[in-house]
Amino acid sequence: MKCPLCESTSYYKNGRSNDQQNYLCKNCGKQFFEPALSCSLEMDLLAHSNGNTKASIADAAELSLVKNLPEEKITEQGLGSFNFKLPEELLQTILSPGCLEYSAFSQLLLKIQLENEIRHKLETGISLLLLDAENLKLDINPELFLASICKFPLQVKIAFANWRNPNIGKQDIELYNRGYQLFHVPEGKNSADAKMIAFGACVLRSYPTVKEILVCSSDGILNHLCNELQNQGLIVYWVRRQGQNLHIENRNTGKLTDYSLTMATEVPSFEKMLDTNQELIKTEQESINARLNSLVDVATSFQEKCNINIPNNSKQPENEEIIPVVNNLLAECIQEKERQEDFTKISNGEILDKLLFKIIQDIHINSPQTKLSVSKLGTEIRKITGESPNSIIKKLKLGSNFTKYLESSPTFTLKASGKEFELAAPLRE
Repeated sequence: MKCPLCESTSYYKNGRSNDQQNYLCKNCGKQFFEPALSCSLEMDLLAHSNGNTKASIADAAELSLVKNLPEEKITEQGLGSFNFKLPEELLQTILSPGCLEYSAFSQLLLKIQLENEIRHKLETGISLLLLDAENLKLDINPELFLASICKFPLQVKIAFANWRNPNIGKQDIELYNRGYQLFHVPEGKNSADAKMIAFGACVLRSYPTVKEILVCSSDGILNHLCNELQNQGLIVYWVRRQGQNLHIENRNTGKLTDYSLTMATEVPSFEKMLDTNQELIKTEQESINARLNSLVDVATSFQEKCNINIPNNSKQPENEEIIPVVNNLLAECIQEKERQEDFTKISNGEILDKLLFKIIQDIHINSPQTKLSVSKLGTEIRKITGESPNSIIKKLKLGSNFTKYLESSPTFTLKASGKEFELAAPLRE
């Protein structure tokens, strides 16, 4: 409240007249009364107070004066010149513990929370699995693998079948315990497939947050469902059984994944398996070479140590008996290393014949009763060189394949044994 003459806010009470409070301005000496509160403003305050507002009558009167001022006057004086305590009091009322108990306020908070949860689900997305239980049995391990290839969490699983069919057994109990929704269909050909197609075509109505769908059935008619789901903008995986494997096809990208039901693991692709085998072979060769080098170093160091400790007198030391053993061991290690190094790269037919002769000789010495077939000989060549014998023959331009090379060679003799060829002892080295 301000003095109506000088607009000073410095005043004091100066008695009452006709039940109205008198005020005297300290600045100009003007005596004035407390301004009357309009009925509309009073009713406004009472309607929104709920008994909790602490706004004074003076503040309300000041607000009434501001409302009655023309727009130009408000602009001239500026809003900052008035003491607006009413909005602050109303905000404190809204945030007070008593206000939180109002049912309307609780419903508003609940609505805001539900809207936030729905918005979060729409942004996150889920995966959904449709299973033709009459066509494909899905255990827990394959199901976990299918869930792992999805980008979104697998939250909904639905199985379709005629659950009265005795051939299904107790699948309904098992699937229900794993969280599946069970759809029963009447007996009839493709009845479960038809229900899957009908349900899947309008799946977004029931599950608007779904982003990925796993269609688990080997029936070709489900191709129509996959196409319809793709047209609705969903990521579709078609899961079919081929022998002892599950064949998973991403219909959007064309990527194929296989899962072995017997081994309960993913079946790697041919390229991935070839790379893995090559890495294993390379690692094993490096390990063998490292062990050979280490053995040569140990034998050399031991020999040097023994030679240093040999006295010059005529008495023979005790460790002199060990020296020949160490020398033989060293020589064998060096020869083995040189032999491997010589045959890792075969540059002509003469080196190839020497390698073949050595392999045959070693096998006859170590296992005289063993029948040496062409395939076994090829396996031994691959172990030493890291290449197949056919690739070596073609690279050296010695023929079309390894078997024909041995037949045309005067060094080796082949004889038929069923569907396989056996190698006789070589005529010469």
